[in-house]
Amino acid sequence: MTTEQSPAEAALATLIVERLNLEDVAPGDIDPGKPLFGPDYGLDSIDALELALAINEVYGFKMSPDDERNREVFATLRNLSASVEASRTR
Repeated sequence: MTTEQSPAEAALATLIVERLNLEDVAPGDIDPGKPLFGPDYGLDSIDALELALAINEVYGFKMSPDDERNREVFATLRNLSASVEASRTR
């Protein structure tokens, strides 16, 4: 059972599915609390780079490749969405 996504999480899930061409995953299937990377969705470090570029393009949210918080930010859809939203309200 998937935890319900907030509107911001749903928009980000759609971006993830579209930009990473995830054929076997629908945006609504991404559980906001589950790890994005690993076996559940099949995402890897190359996908992380592509996703970071897409998020920068769409949301203007930039992350430095050597930022120690990257692992935490990209851990789940919920973390990623909260980080993007926090950067938009600054």
